Amino acid sequence: MATLLIIIHIITCFFLIMVVLLQSGKGAEIGAAFGGSSQTLFGSRGAATFLNKITTISAVIFMLTSLGLTMVASKSGSVIKQAPAADERKAVPQNIPNAPAKQIPQQPVGQPVK
Repeated sequence: MATLLIIIHIITCFFLIMVVLLQSGKGAEIGAAFGGSSQTLFGSRGAATFLNKITTISAVIFMLTSLGLTMVASKSGSVIKQAPAADERKAVPQNIPNAPAKQIPQQPVGQPVK
C-alpha cells in the first residue's frame, strides 16, 4: 500500500511541477497596464483555463497522497517508541585500575608536629 502511494505521489509531484511551469505568469498583465490597456490589470478574469483546472486537480491529489503516506507511516510505529529508554540501557563498566592511594605517614599521638 505504501509503495503504491509513494509511486502515485512522485508521479503527481513531477506532473504538478510540469503543469505549473507551463502556465504563463500573472505579472504579464501588469506590464500591459502601462501600455494603455487598464482592463488587464483589474478586469474580469473569465473562466479558469484548462491548465488552471489541471493544476488544482493535481494539487489536490498531491495533498491526498501526502496525507495517506502520513497515515501509513504513523500506523507502523514511531522511531522514538522503538528506541530503548535511558533507564533500560545498561552502562558498560570501565575497567580502570585503581590508583594506589597516597600513604600519609602517621605520627604518634603524643609528639608535636615539626
